[in-house]
Amino acid sequence: MRNKEAAARHHRFIYLLNVAQRRLQRWMAAQPQNEVTPAQAGLLFILGKQDGVLMGEAGAALDMGPAGISGLVDRSAAARLVERRADREDGRAWRVWLTPKGRTVLAQAKTDAAQINAALTDGFTSAEIDIVARWLSSIQDKFPRPSDE
Repeated sequence: MRNKEAAARHHRFIYLLNVAQRRLQRWMAAQPQNEVTPAQAGLLFILGKQDGVLMGEAGAALDMGPAGISGLVDRSAAARLVERRADREDGRAWRVWLTPKGRTVLAQAKTDAAQINAALTDGFTSAEIDIVARWLSSIQDKFPRPSDE
């Protein structure tokens, strides 16, 4: 166990995760074919699976609080990718729906994501990628979102 702890300290995981996230975000934002931000693409992916989700459900799926998802939906609605409609059963709740433009952009985002995922996994075996995915997923359990967000 001691050797494992010593080796883990030298990997600089916090630094590597932060740099990787920033580089990937910057690279994606610089692509000329990208009509949406990565966050907007995430919202479109959620709506592609289940159109008309509650804003809170979309926020939870994207690991965003109420203010974050509200701003994202506002920006996405301004870009005519989604529309916000009052929930029929609860007038205080809002649901988010894809627009025709949002469906078109979603199709391109899926193609782009497949290409990026292929680049990210290039040079690694399926078993290695499974371990990386399990490790990254475990971070969500080890460091849960505060309940007040």
